[in-house]
Amino acid sequence: MTDAAQVEYQEILYEIDGAAAVITLNRPETLNALTDLTQAEVRHALDRSEHDAQVLGNVITGAGRGFCSGVDMNALGKMSEAGKRLGSSFEHLSAAPGNPDDDPNFEIGAAYFLGLRKPLIAAINGACAGLGFSWATFCDLRFIDRGARITTSFAQRGLIAEHGTSWMLPRLIGPANALDLFWTSRKINGEEAFRLGYANRLSEDGECVQDAVEFLNNLNETNSPTSLMYMKRQVYKHLNKELHPAMVESNEWMDESLARGDFKEGVDSFVEKRPPKFNRVTAD
Repeated sequence: MTDAAQVEYQEILYEIDGAAAVITLNRPETLNALTDLTQAEVRHALDRSEHDAQVLGNVITGAGRGFCSGVDMNALGKMSEAGKRLGSSFEHLSAAPGNPDDDPNFEIGAAYFLGLRKPLIAAINGACAGLGFSWATFCDLRFIDRGARITTSFAQRGLIAEHGTSWMLPRLIGPANALDLFWTSRKINGEEAFRLGYANRLSEDGECVQDAVEFLNNLNETNSPTSLMYMKRQVYKHLNKELHPAMVESNEWMDESLARGDFKEGVDSFVEKRPPKFNRVTAD
């Protein structure tokens, strides 16, 4: 990773709040529409948090009235003219966050979110559409403001269910509900997103970011970061496995966890009635 201290982000903000890294898409005049630069900066920021022992997890949100309205329309226009996807390279933002096992399932598009070592929460504070919807869908949890609005919008642009959402969304809300959102592109608010099971927390307007930060800081007080990391790996890796190999791998990882210092610390702190002092997780 490029030395984070030498990088100044142009289209995102990166802040540390306790044990949470807060990444804010910062193009409010476009409802935080994604450019190639925005995507590269977010990837770099997530790699940066992976190397920071203080950070337990990440929150991604948007500045102003929107979470993310999708791909920047100027980029969409260029893709329409070319008839294909276009890409740009930003060498100063070179980064490879997560995926320590080089699992090919976590290499394409927003699927790299699933391979991160640390939790990633989408704090959906407003309009969420297109690729922004895909990004939120591939986060580990979604905290949403009551008045936020979500839409898929793919069919209205003559597109398919993009960026792996056809794999992920039915696993969150079921096939029929997923097809409803894909086919109609209807806008749903935070309350319906929560009712469908898409959102994990329903926040009052303007509070989803702080709720997500508070959630991570509460986890940080009592939980082993290594345990959280392995639980995330278990969930996403075992979605692609049958029960027997998943059980075998879980038993192997359980034996390893019993031999770690965190297990002893977890027991000792419980017996001694004191806060635990667990080892931190970094990519180093």
